[in-house]
Amino acid sequence: MNAVINFFKGLFKFVYSKIFLIQLVIAIAMVVILSYVALEWLESTTNHHQRIVVPSLSKKNLDEVEKILTEKDLRFEVQDSANFNPDYPRYSVIEQNPSAGSEVKENRKIYVTLNPSGYRKIEVPNVVLQTRRQAEPKLIALGFKIGTVTYKPNMSDQVLELRHNGKNLKPGTMLMKTSTIDLVVGDGKGLKLNLSN
Repeated sequence: MNAVINFFKGLFKFVYSKIFLIQLVIAIAMVVILSYVALEWLESTTNHHQRIVVPSLSKKNLDEVEKILTEKDLRFEVQDSANFNPDYPRYSVIEQNPSAGSEVKENRKIYVTLNPSGYRKIEVPNVVLQTRRQAEPKLIALGFKIGTVTYKPNMSDQVLELRHNGKNLKPGTMLMKTSTIDLVVGDGKGLKLNLSN
């Protein structure tokens, strides 16, 4: 029992001695210094404070994109093409992420979307035997343009034929968006002519 009491007395005496307090202060100081050095090293290796402003890649082709981003230590990846936009050159950047002006770290990947080579092809709907009032909105909604409207003697005022570049156009044909489709429409006078006879 005396041995245990003597042990704790000696321990308390050591804890409150100058030597222990000096060693404790040195140990705390070493931990603080090592933590500071570690944080500084981490920040320098991860470019914590280094920020690169993302340049605008709009309307640039892939060669230009690669040159611009390489100079800024950035990378890029091409995403799927968007719908064709006539305001942008073909195969040029139409969208980018992150956007121009954003601040990123070195070696960040910039995602770019390219303008395709042209409008995609769309299936021509079957509007034959529909009235002009019904047919035109359907064609326009799909992205086609209405060209000349030719009238042909017929009892109804329905669409009789579709034409493109002077040739007869069958429903179901794949045609480039914004293509012009001409209509051949019945004049609705055939019935009156027959009645007058």
